[in-house]
Amino acid sequence: MSVPDTHAGQPRKAAMAAWIGSALEYYDFFIYGSAAALIFPEVFFDESDPATATLLSLATFGVAYAARPVGALFLGHFGDRVGRKKIMVFTLILMGISTFLIGCLPTRDQVGTLAPVLLVLCRVLQGISAAGEQASANSMTLEHAPPHRRGFFTSFTLSGTQGGQLLATLVFIPIAALPEEQLMSWGWRVPFWMSVAVAVVGYVIRRKLDETPAFEQQAATEGVVKLPLAVLMREHWADVLRVIGGALVASVSTIFTVWALSYATSDSVGMDKSAMLWVGALANLVALAAIPLWATLSDRIGRRPVYLIGAAGSAVTMFLYLWAISTGSYPLTLLLGIVAFGVVYSAANGVWPSFYGEMFSTRVRLSGMAIGTQIGFAVAGFAVTFAAQIAGPNGDDWSAVALFTAALCVPPVVAALSARETAKVPTEQLGERTASQAPQPAKVTA
Repeated sequence: MSVPDTHAGQPRKAAMAAWIGSALEYYDFFIYGSAAALIFPEVFFDESDPATATLLSLATFGVAYAARPVGALFLGHFGDRVGRKKIMVFTLILMGISTFLIGCLPTRDQVGTLAPVLLVLCRVLQGISAAGEQASANSMTLEHAPPHRRGFFTSFTLSGTQGGQLLATLVFIPIAALPEEQLMSWGWRVPFWMSVAVAVVGYVIRRKLDETPAFEQQAATEGVVKLPLAVLMREHWADVLRVIGGALVASVSTIFTVWALSYATSDSVGMDKSAMLWVGALANLVALAAIPLWATLSDRIGRRPVYLIGAAGSAVTMFLYLWAISTGSYPLTLLLGIVAFGVVYSAANGVWPSFYGEMFSTRVRLSGMAIGTQIGFAVAGFAVTFAAQIAGPNGDDWSAVALFTAALCVPPVVAALSARETAKVPTEQLGERTASQAPQPAKVTA
């Protein structure tokens, strides 16, 4: 399918809009992760039982992931009905508002148990927003991209998430260095208040982006389907299952970002908070470069081999990273953190936007990606809570957590091995093989 002249230059604009929007969105999302590990156990939960407070705080991190599948059902439906652009704008504004409100919440000392209830409510809104953000941004970039460079252009969405994580970490480094009293009273709120910029900047960037040629052609010729979910489940159910299994690889990110940070700064290891935040910052900086390189490689040799390097390799390197933390050696932790998260995990992270998106046809692509990824991500989000339980009463059984993380890397490997290679398939033919195996539904124009 040739790209109309009216869309000249849109692939780069779409990639940049996806990058900046995802960076701003995931800045919001991951400052919560840092706060859940370092701040919220004392601010929102019972300080008299630190272990339980930490467990509950990490559970609130997973709440957003539980809300994601619900958000995916609605946002995926409307994204395939009304277009990618409107969903991209909506999710950005919702994330900005919900994150700002977290910074305004009263503490447990001020309002008692109402405080964690309000925290969970805001976290649910964050999860709903994130459910539609990546799927809409990935669909937008994939459908604007030249067919031979879909991997490279769609990788900008995940580069943006790494940029957001990097920014969130850099913001938290000076915050974590504040005196304890200032940190717990007002300091932790500042990163959340800064999210006001998300709605403003994101709206300005994304409102100028054109809808994708693929979606416009679908709407103008065959028409959009009335119930994308019904078509998705009838014609693409196997690929939805593959995406769910593949999305479990995100457990590597949540374990690295949240549980490992909490473990390293616990009394059993005793690493400095700011120093460990720098591990995450430098690993994300390396990931910013690694993700587009892995994605470009996938355009040449295929999605499956690159994805498998990331999924299988992460099972090994995360074991080494957690071992390094247990030794208390900061140089070793820094080195293996960069290798595990910055390099190896980036292979899967950089390729999945194109790999998953290419499994579906245009008419159900956003629904397929949103529902499949968000169910898998829901498990990944609660992996942090499970890890806290698996680590034992003292929270120091890192080997059990490493084995748990490795086990969660098995379904992504199976999903990739069973999937079709789609790197060389023309954009207009994506999803056709699966669709041809089922009766063609009637097309209903919106």
